[in-house]
Order: sequence, then structure tokens, then C-alpha cells
Amino acid sequence: KIERRSHRSGQPRIHAAPALAPPRRLGASALGAMETEAFEKLRANLWDFMKTEVYPNELVYFQQVDEIRKLGPSHWRQPPIVCELREKAKARGLFNLFLPVDSAAAAGRSGGGLTNLQYADCCEIMGTSNHAEFAAEACNCASPDTGNMEVLARFGTEEQKRRWLEPLLNAEIRSCYAMTEPAVASSDATNIRTSIVRDGDHLVINGRKHWITGAGNVDCKIMILMGRTNPDAKPYRQQSQVLVPMDTPGITLVRPMHTFGDDDCPKGHMEILFEDVRVPVSNILWGEGRGFEIAQLRLGPGRIHHCMRMIGQAERALSLMCSRATERTAFGQRLADMGATLQTVAQARADIDQARLLVREAADRMDRLGNRDPYTRKLLSLVKAVVPSMTQKVIDAAMQLHGGLGVCQDTFLPVAFAGARSLRFADGPDEVHWRTAGRLEFAHQQKESPLFKIGRYEHDKSQPFRSKL
Repeated sequence: KIERRSHRSGQPRIHAAPALAPPRRLGASALGAMETEAFEKLRANLWDFMKTEVYPNELVYFQQVDEIRKLGPSHWRQPPIVCELREKAKARGLFNLFLPVDSAAAAGRSGGGLTNLQYADCCEIMGTSNHAEFAAEACNCASPDTGNMEVLARFGTEEQKRRWLEPLLNAEIRSCYAMTEPAVASSDATNIRTSIVRDGDHLVINGRKHWITGAGNVDCKIMILMGRTNPDAKPYRQQSQVLVPMDTPGITLVRPMHTFGDDDCPKGHMEILFEDVRVPVSNILWGEGRGFEIAQLRLGPGRIHHCMRMIGQAERALSLMCSRATERTAFGQRLADMGATLQTVAQARADIDQARLLVREAADRMDRLGNRDPYTRKLLSLVKAVVPSMTQKVIDAAMQLHGGLGVCQDTFLPVAFAGARSLRFADGPDEVHWRTAGRLEFAHQQKESPLFKIGRYEHDKSQPFRSKL
């Protein structure tokens, strides 16, 4: 159960800044960070959990999901193996590791006691499972619940935390986040058109959403919905985020959206129709017109969690590639001894390690500066653009080396490939992240870079090399 606790102050860590990075200001989110020795024990505990409980049960998970799918939509809930592993994870102290110490302090609840940087290591380890969130589900660290819990922790009232956050932290219910719409380019949040109209003490919601992850699960009890409350306000003040209980009349789950033919049972990425859905005005989070701000604050940590897990997927693909190359012979030579294989493996190692360094820097800056800091925001956008693409590339190389085996059910590679490729849309298209990072880089160069104004050399051209004859 949830243990309430008060805010406890501590000393934030101070790191030397790169020479060309903007000055770093101290933040509060490193307060109460887990000590190094305790954290190393936690990591060892998590690795043992993965080896003894998660990897041996991956096929069991998929078999149970197939059985649930055959029973029909009214049976879509977590398979028994996840519930079993949750109890074991709780007993090991591996539950709710995602909730950083600053969010836990803001909520007056306890999480895993980790910083974002420490959680990056744990999330990568959990991300080596198949599917990528199987271990995260067991540790109550899976999307979209983690992002929704962060929103409730930071912006919910005490009553909203009691009603929704606590059962989510206890894994008693699930949640979903409704933002994307089929009628508009939803990567630009100002396009959101679902209407939220005030009628006395209630809000009336009308619209259509799709790709709403987690809504298909019968244990999904609460939705955070983003819609337009004031079409006449400035573009970034038109949207609000509202808590919508899933049993509210007027909500229709139209269909699960399929990803490469997969309905993602028992979670589901649902198309949802809202017809005169009424909720109390008090269900607005953080006040009317703050929806865009909440979306930005939510999607920083939530999206970087996906990237942390993707690095775990890439690591597993690389290990599988190396294992296959050492046991396979062609044209009188082990694949591991061929020049092309050596180069592919080395490039994969370089790509993974570079991406990891980018993720860790972003997580570290979030711990100290939050994700409003421009340089941190740029890193978050770079991470979102770089990591899924890198993971897809590494997995594709592993599939190629496996031949036909790489695209069948005998390895984790097809599921991992679909996950990495889908993530290049799910958290916003790559192009949007590159665009954001590019604009922030231009702003940084013009305002803060000591090199920007050095410019070109001016040469003396008064003496020509050769006079015209």
C-alpha cells in the first residue's frame, strides 16, 4: 500500500558543465537520491528478477495473451503471469521505481526513491524483456500509467490523488491518456479539436480520439483527456486536460487500432468516440487552459522512459546477433569472423553507447533543472529522435544476420522491431523532434554560444594573384 511521507530536503548534486553548454542552475529533483551502494544492490536485485522471473516467463505471457484474445474484449486484462510477477516485484522492493523523488515529494507519496538518471539504468534493464514493457508491467513502471501518475502527482488535488493516484500506484487499476485525434495532425497539440464545453457545474465532451493506449483493458478506470475549452484564447491556452472516469456515459470504444497486424491485447490502442460525456468542472487538472503545459511536462519524462527501454531492446538484439554469429558458419568461415559482421557489431555498439550517453545526459539535467530548461528540452527532443531510430537499425541488422529466423516467432526480434518502428510515431514523428531540437539549437547558438559570432575570415584581396594580361 501507499506510504505517505512529507518532503525531505537534501543536497543536490553538482556536476561540471560542458564548455559550450549553457550555465546549469541547481534544481530540486535530486533531493533524497538513493545512495550509490543501495542503488547498486537495487540494480543487482533487478537483474536477478529479470533472469529468474521475467525471461523464463516471456512465452508464458504471450500464450496467456492469446487465450485472453480468444475470450473476447470483456476479458482484456493483465494476464495471470503479470499479476504473479507483480507480487514478487513488490516483495523485492522493485515496485514504482519510475516515480522520481521530486514527483513523490510533490505528491506526498513514496516512489522508488530514484532520480531520473538512476531510473534510466533500471528502465534499460527492464527494457531487455519481450515485449519491451513486460518487466515494466510487473514492476508497475509501464506506460501510459507512469506518465499519468506523474501528472496526478504534480497537478492533481488531494482528493484526485486519493481516488486515482493511490490505486494506480498499487496497480489496482489502469489508466489511459487521450490526446491523438484522427481528424488533425495531433503532433501539433494546438490542433486538438475535441470540444469541452461548460454547462453549469459540468463539462460536456464531444469528439473522437484514436491510438489511445491502454483504454482496451477492462481495468482501465480513468482517462486523462486533452480537449479544447476556449477556442478564442491564444493558441497555447485553448486546451485543457480533464479527468474522465471510463464508466462515464457517452464513451464508446470503437475498435483497437492494429500495429503491424497486432491489436496489442490486453492493452489496446483504441479509437474512442465521445458523445455528450459529462464530468464535473472540478475534474480539470491545474486549471482551464493549462493543457498544453501539462502535455509538455508529462511527455518529457514519459517519452524518455520509452527511450531508456529501447536501449535495453537494442542491447538484447546486439547480444542475440553476436550469439548467432559465433555459432553459424558459411563459406568455410564463422559469421563472427567475417569483416562485414565485425563492422556491423562494432557500429551497433557505438550507436547504442552514443544513444545511451544522450539519454543519461537528458535524465541528469531533468534531475537538476527540470524539463523546462531550454538545453534540457533540446536533449529530450534529440533523445526521442535518435533512440527509436537507432534501436530499429540495430534490430534490423540482427534480423538480417539471422536470416529467415530473424522474422519468425523463434526470437524476440520481430516484436522488438515493430515496437521500435512504432515508437517513431507513438511519441510524435521523428521530424517534429528534429524540428524542435533544431529551433532550440538556433536559439542557443544566437544567444549563448561563444563561437557563434566568430564568423568567417576576411582576407586582403587588394593584391591579385595574377594581374589580367
